[in-house]
Amino acid sequence: MSANRRRVPSIEEATVPGADELPPSFRESRGFVPRTFVQPVLSFMRLEASGGIIMLLAAVGALAWANSPWGEHYFALLETRVEIGFGDFHFQHLSELTVQQWVNDALMAIFFFVVGLEIKRELVAGELRDPRAAALPAIAALGGMVVPAVIYLALNAGGEGGSGWGIPVATDIAFAIGVVSLVGPRVPISAKLFLLALAIVDDIGGILIIAIFYTDELALGWLAAAAGGFVLVHVMKRMAVRSLIVYAGVGLFTWLAVLESGVHATIAGVALGLMTPARSFYDPRYFPARARQLVDRVDAYIDTGPPHHASMDRVDALMGDLRRLSRESLPPLDRLEHELAPLTSFVIVPVFAFANAGVLVSMDVLAGALSDRVLLGVGLGLLVGKAVGVTAAAWLAVRLGIARLPRGVTWRHVEGLALLAGIGFTVALFIAALSFPTGSDQLASAKIGIFMASIVAGTAGFLWLRRLPPQGEGSDDPVAAGRQA
Repeated sequence: MSANRRRVPSIEEATVPGADELPPSFRESRGFVPRTFVQPVLSFMRLEASGGIIMLLAAVGALAWANSPWGEHYFALLETRVEIGFGDFHFQHLSELTVQQWVNDALMAIFFFVVGLEIKRELVAGELRDPRAAALPAIAALGGMVVPAVIYLALNAGGEGGSGWGIPVATDIAFAIGVVSLVGPRVPISAKLFLLALAIVDDIGGILIIAIFYTDELALGWLAAAAGGFVLVHVMKRMAVRSLIVYAGVGLFTWLAVLESGVHATIAGVALGLMTPARSFYDPRYFPARARQLVDRVDAYIDTGPPHHASMDRVDALMGDLRRLSRESLPPLDRLEHELAPLTSFVIVPVFAFANAGVLVSMDVLAGALSDRVLLGVGLGLLVGKAVGVTAAAWLAVRLGIARLPRGVTWRHVEGLALLAGIGFTVALFIAALSFPTGSDQLASAKIGIFMASIVAGTAGFLWLRRLPPQGEGSDDPVAAGRQA
C-alpha cells in the first residue's frame, strides 16, 4: 500500500457516523445565501398551507393585472397562439392552442397525473383501501357532488349557463387541507384523513364528469393510437422496463393522441397515474442486506491498494448498482409523487391559477350578482350545496348503518369539514373553462362565483372548526361521537 495514501478503514473497522457528523449540503450549510434565502423558502414549502398560499397569490395577481390599466396585455398574452408542426404537417389541436390552453391542456395533465398517483395510493394503501372505512367519505363526496349540481341546474337548466353544472361539484384539496392545518389540534388526524379521502373521491367524480360530459367529437384513429399507448405502458410494466425516460416518451405520445382524439388531454394524465406501479421492483425488506453486500465489495476494491483504471471502473459500477438498489427499493408511485408534488404545488397550479383567475370585475357586475343565474348557481352550489350534501349524505350513511364516524370525529367536525368542501378553486376553474367559451359573460360569472363562494366557505369552515375544543378536551370521545350519530 502506498505510504502517501491514507488507508480507508474497512467496513469491520469503520464506525458509521451520525447524521450530524456528515458534511452539510449547500442548502443545509450556514452560508449567507442558504441561510438567508434557501432555508426560509424550504421551511415555507414544508407548511401544509404553502401550496394554497402560492396559488392564492397567483390568483390575486391575475385579478389585479386583469383589472389594471394594463389589463389588455394580460388577455393578449393568454390568447397568443403557439403552433407546433413538422414541415407542412401540423397537429390539428396543437396548432390551435393558445398560451392559456397550453397551460390547461399540457401543464394540467401533469397535475392530473399526480392526482392519479394520489388516487391510486389511497386505493392501494390509504383510506380508500378498506371498503368500510372508505364508505363514509365516498358517500359524503357523492352527496357533495349531487346536491351542488342540482342547485345549479335548478337555476340554469335550459338556459345559456346550463352546461356549467359540473363547476360546483369540485373541492380544492390544497386549500381545504391548508385551512384545516391552520385550525391546529382542534381537528383530529382522523378528521383530516376523512377530508382527504372525501376530496380524492370528489376528484374521481370530477375526472369522470370531464371525461364523459366535456368531450368533443371523437377522432377514432387518434383514440385507437391512445389506446395503443396505454397498452404499450402495460406491456412495458410486465416486461419490467424501469427507465422513466422511456415511460415519459410513451406518456407524451399517449397525451398527444388523447388530445387529438377529442377527449380532454388531462384524462391521459389521470390514467397514466393510475397505471403507475405501487410496489417497488426490489423488496425493501432485503435492502439492508443487499446494500451491505455492495458496500463490502466497494470497500474491498478501495482497500486493496493504489487505485487503477480497472478497479475504479468496477467501483463506479458497484456504486451505480447501489444507487439503483436505493432507488428501486421504493415504489415508483411514491418516488414520482414525491418528486412531482412540489412542481405541481408551487409551479403548475399557481401558473394555472394565474392563467385562469383573471376576470374583469366592475361595480355593475357586483351589483347584478343577485340576478346572475350562473354566478348564483356556482356560488350557492359550492357554499350551500357542498355543506348540505356532504353532511346529509354522511348522516344518512351512519343512520342506515352503512358507515360509521371515524374515531375522534364528531358531527361538529363533519359540519365544519363540509363547509370547507365548498372551497372549489383549481378543478372548479378548470371545468368552468371547459363549460363556457373564453371571454364569455358566463365564464366571467362562473369565476366570480367560484372566488366568492370559496372565500366565504373557507372563512366559515375555519371559524366553525376554530370554535371546537382541542383534542384531549372532549373532542376525541368515540362514545360521544357514536351517541351523536
